[in-house]
Amino acid sequence: MSVFATLVEHLADLLQPLFGASAAAAAIVLFTALVRLLVHPLSRAAARGQKARTALQPKIAELRRKHGKDPERLQRAVLELHAQEKVSPLAGCLPGMLQVPAFFLLYHLFSSDTIGGEANALLGHRLFAAPLGGRWADALQGGVLSGTGLVYAGLFVVVACVAAFSYRISTRMMAANPAARAGDGEQLPGLGAVAKVMPFMSFFTLVTVAVVPLAAALYVVTSTTWAAVERAVLYR
Repeated sequence: MSVFATLVEHLADLLQPLFGASAAAAAIVLFTALVRLLVHPLSRAAARGQKARTALQPKIAELRRKHGKDPERLQRAVLELHAQEKVSPLAGCLPGMLQVPAFFLLYHLFSSDTIGGEANALLGHRLFAAPLGGRWADALQGGVLSGTGLVYAGLFVVVACVAAFSYRISTRMMAANPAARAGDGEQLPGLGAVAKVMPFMSFFTLVTVAVVPLAAALYVVTSTTWAAVERAVLYR
């Protein structure tokens, strides 16, 4: 974690002339963008996989007509079709899973009082009036309209707008992929339940931003905003 802390500090030093006291916050945003760039090829592959799965729907519909009375046989046949066409039903999960370690690194980095036996200097950095190691509950102690409270209010507005945008994209994708809709037959166990919840997943980001340190919240907000724009471009 000390290596990661050093990376954030170096990025903050580079951005200091442009962002002043908020240089560390800007460094986190830049770091998040770099992570998203690294996984972008996987996101493009996931988009191609989604389009390939959509193209398989006529064949899947035929399998449903043929094996509709035998759910286990239908499931095996659908999985065999995916294997034959070299399409993974779960490929779209990989880009998100690969970002989890970066999020937890930031979470622990800005939740620790010490790094390598020394005081964690990063906790002194801020985004405007809000300390990067603080949480929304801390901001409420000073009042909703305090400087720190307004920083969180701005983040919540951004997250809500991105979540609404992501919801529209998700519902459009579900409409274009009949097999993902609940009640239309499941390709994998539990897929229908996931399909019901997926359009609302982006709104859970509001809860995450409210409970994690501000630095981790910045990572989440930047990553979800990137993801929403990326999906709009790749799935257009």
